[in-house]
Amino acid sequence: MFEAYYWFAIAAILIVIEIATMGLTTIWFAVGALLAGFLNLFGVNLWIQIIVFGITALILLVLTRPWAQKFLNSKTQKTNADSLVGEVCLTTAPVDNLKGEGKVHVRGMEWSARSEDGNPIPKDKKVRILKIQGVKLIVEPYDENEEK
Repeated sequence: MFEAYYWFAIAAILIVIEIATMGLTTIWFAVGALLAGFLNLFGVNLWIQIIVFGITALILLVLTRPWAQKFLNSKTQKTNADSLVGEVCLTTAPVDNLKGEGKVHVRGMEWSARSEDGNPIPKDKKVRILKIQGVKLIVEPYDENEEK
């Protein structure tokens, strides 16, 4: 016979996995297991417990996970190199993808740079950092008028 403590043990294991991974996936299954465990305490049939477990977990996963991720991730801050994305900096050497050249100066450091669209960018031109590929910054010319 499947006892309620099995459901509670499954829930506890899933909660530990969630704490370890912070993926916002197993927590919903843990809630489903808790609900199934309480149904077991009231003598509900095992198949109904399994169905409630599955449906509860899937509904919570589909309906609440995107909202929870958005809410929780809104408070995270970019760190290290990722925080450079979106910054405006100055080219210290012409950026030319064909020649494999280009340098920018940002936060007191010089980085290799490449143009997003492949067009050359002259020295001493303001650029915006779009992304990081390996150790190179991918940039585009920055138009100050576009911000206003």
